[in-house]
Amino acid sequence: MQIKQTRDTMSEIYCDALRIRNTVFVKEQGVPFELEVGSPVDEAHSVHFVGYEAGNALATVRLLVDPNDKTHALVQRMAVLKEARGKGYANALLQQLLEFSKKSGLTLLTLHAQLSAKDLYEKFGFEVQGEIFKEAGIDHITMTYDKFTE
Repeated sequence: MQIKQTRDTMSEIYCDALRIRNTVFVKEQGVPFELEVGSPVDEAHSVHFVGYEAGNALATVRLLVDPNDKTHALVQRMAVLKEARGKGYANALLQQLLEFSKKSGLTLLTLHAQLSAKDLYEKFGFEVQGEIFKEAGIDHITMTYDKFTE
């Protein structure tokens, strides 16, 4: 898998990320488009990672650094197309995101995991914080990662 990243919301990579997110979150899971895309400012300030196989965009995740604390970031919008699930694409994206985060000087990552993805994040060292809550009508749990010095 080849992983590309961009901050350019006019790039083909970003368009591929949006297409994957629209397919998974809006069409498949029924999340309203306005909630999925969210703030244009967040989109513009995020690093968007997209995984490709044979030129096809199959998986994506975004990293949004906290504008008030440049050592903290949110991991958001992890999505893998249905036909590509179970092939390690989410693992590859998370590994790349963690390496990028460490090189960027981040010390804390936070995410809202869908319960179905909790085990994936735990495998990478994310820890559950708090209780289950609904986001866009789907059960989620807050998770954090702070193991950059280990």
